[in-house]
This record gives sequence, structure tokens and C-alpha cells, in this order.
Amino acid sequence: MVTRDPDTQEPRRLRALADDHELEIRAIHAPFLLMTRRVWGTDPVGKIYRSIELAEEVRAPLVVVHPPFRWQSGYRRWLDERLPGLAEQTGVRVAVENMFPIRVPGRGKVSFHAGQTLEEFERFPHVVLDTSHAAVAGFELSRVRERLGDRLLHVHLSDNAGRGWDSHLPLGHGVLAIDQFLQDLAAERFGGSITLELDLRSYLDDERALRDVLVRNRELCEAQLPPLT
Repeated sequence: MVTRDPDTQEPRRLRALADDHELEIRAIHAPFLLMTRRVWGTDPVGKIYRSIELAEEVRAPLVVVHPPFRWQSGYRRWLDERLPGLAEQTGVRVAVENMFPIRVPGRGKVSFHAGQTLEEFERFPHVVLDTSHAAVAGFELSRVRERLGDRLLHVHLSDNAGRGWDSHLPLGHGVLAIDQFLQDLAAERFGGSITLELDLRSYLDDERALRDVLVRNRELCEAQLPPLT
């Protein structure tokens, strides 16, 4: 994930870390969070092209972006007109992540992003499914997976408390049928990548507990997702 930390923007540093830990960088998350809104400028299209350049340099096949806010008509038009052919030009696929409505006092749930119904989301050629976001939006994971089909390239995996907000809980700590979701991906021989995107703030003062929960969540995924042969 590209943040304000210069190390996240420096391809040589990222490659060195990946080599040291014998890891691959499978995706670059462009700086679309509110706290990174000024990283690489404020133009979302410019952020995407900078992220593609970074992905090329670290040999990552995918860039993750957020959908447009409702007032970003130019960015929405770019997604409709330019995104479909972009992978052929660059060799890097750009996938749009599902977001979620926010509960506003006195107004109920309000969606600030365009294209966040399942029907609208299907129009993107490549997509990222965030399981916690899907829970907040009221999407059933099995239905979303079936509908997205080959468009689904990447998963942000976490559990959700089921109380209407984006909780990103460790697996097995919420209401989502994560085991079944992973088994379905395995049965379909899902060839994309999965990121554990967990809220671990309660573990930050206990390094051993932090390590244990990370290991446990990774082992759960590996048990349900045997390597493709």
C-alpha cells in the first residue's frame, strides 16, 4: 500500500525487502485513502499511472484502486472509457475495489462512492473484493463471488462483526462464512491473490500475540487454499 512513508514509494527499497524475506509483491494499492489523498497529487488518474510505474518496477501484476466519489465525474468517465484497454497497453491490470455505505446520523446509510451496487460494480473489467466492505454493503460473499467470476483478481480478506460498520476482524472473529468462501475459491481454482487486511490495533502492545494472530490467520487460509498445481 502506497502511503506517505517514502519507503512505500521507492521501488528499490520494496524489491530489497521482498528479496530479503523471500516474498513476492503481488499487488500495489494506489494512494486512495483519505490519509493519502495528497500523495502523488490529488488527481486519481495521475495516482493510477504512478502506481502502474511502481508496479512495473517491483514486478507486481496488479494495481488496486478505489471507485470514484460521486462528484468525481472526470475520473468516472476515465474508468468507463480508458480502463478497459489499459492492461493491454501497460501489462499491469488495474482492479477496482468495492467500497461501502457510511452510516450518517439522521440519514441512515449514505454511499459517497459511485458504482457501488453489485450491478454497477460488474461493469469494471477487473475487481477487488473486500469481504468486510461487502458485509457492510449487505452483499452475500457467495453471490458476489459467483457474479464477479473471472473479473475477480484480488481479495482483501477479513471477518466482520455484522453490526453495520467496517470492522476488518481476524478470521473467525465475526459473522462471515470465511471458510466456505475460501473453499469455493479453491474449488474454482482461483488464480488471483489474497491479502489479509486485518485491524490488529488491539495487539500492537503485545508482539507475541500479534505474531500468533497473524500466523493463525495465514494458516487458516493455507488450509483452505491448497497450492495450485
